[in-house]
Amino acid sequence: MGMKYRPQIEIGTGKPQFAGIYTFMHLPHVQTLENVDYAVIGVPFDTGVSYAVGARFGPSAIRTMSQRIMPISRHHQINTSDYLSGIDYGDLKVYPAYIEQSYTIIEEQLKPVFEAGIVPILLGGDHSISLPHLRAAAAAHGPVCLVHFDSHSDTGRSDTPERMWSHGAVFSYAVDEGLLDAEHSIQMGMRGTAYRAGNLDEARKMGFEVMTTDDVRAISIPELCEKVKQRVGDRPVFLTFDIDFLDPVYAPGTGTPEVGGFTTYEAQQMLRGLAGINFIGFDLVEVLPDRDSSSVTALNAANIAFEFVSLLAVRRRLEGASGIQEEAPAL
Repeated sequence: MGMKYRPQIEIGTGKPQFAGIYTFMHLPHVQTLENVDYAVIGVPFDTGVSYAVGARFGPSAIRTMSQRIMPISRHHQINTSDYLSGIDYGDLKVYPAYIEQSYTIIEEQLKPVFEAGIVPILLGGDHSISLPHLRAAAAAHGPVCLVHFDSHSDTGRSDTPERMWSHGAVFSYAVDEGLLDAEHSIQMGMRGTAYRAGNLDEARKMGFEVMTTDDVRAISIPELCEKVKQRVGDRPVFLTFDIDFLDPVYAPGTGTPEVGGFTTYEAQQMLRGLAGINFIGFDLVEVLPDRDSSSVTALNAANIAFEFVSLLAVRRRLEGASGIQEEAPAL
């Protein structure tokens, strides 16, 4: 008796890489919650930004630049399609300019994904969208650990309700709501100027381990990865990657760039070194195509998202899973 069909990457069957509708990595665009391990989902929302708008167009730009990404990770020596079934779920519904209403509908759409045991890989959008993502994740898993790559800690606060939900305050409110296990969470890459001294100390008081760019560079990448693994253990982990973690040379297309950042190679090595962690969700945010004239930011973002897929495949391999299907029918 054959195994049930599970959606797979549609490439290598004679279809040119540049042809067809641009889904992420040529994944089938189907909105199903059956026989799926991960779903790439766009969240085209940027009402939470504090400076430059336009990240609502990030998901489509990332998908466009993902067309040449293939399913085999040379680093991990793994064909992700041998261990995982994935889809491009399309974009979630949002209400532009209405942030709380958008939070509600984003959370409602993500809850069934988490309940089905599917790992969402979310393409933003600005970083404020992480709050409804975490609400949906915590509903399924309880408080989760945060592994956070960013040049900003995003743990600010506002005295005015109108500013509460900005992309610079998302994780302080996630702690307030009990969505995060801050004592087992870590933030990495903080740098740049600030409105007031000691803002990172506020994040540390919430329980986060906070590493500035200088802190990260003071140790080797393997040491950093081991620190992250020790911090989270085998607890459920939500990884969020703000593209401004990269230096503006590698990510000019973002709304709040900070100089003195990391290379794409360094970011890849950091992510690859996290293999084995129990990831239950990912998001990749703050890609702003209008400031990305050469599309290098979207290209780098697409490859970072592929590293997320690879981490899931390696975890599945470590768990001893076997191949997933015999033959795929036409979709």
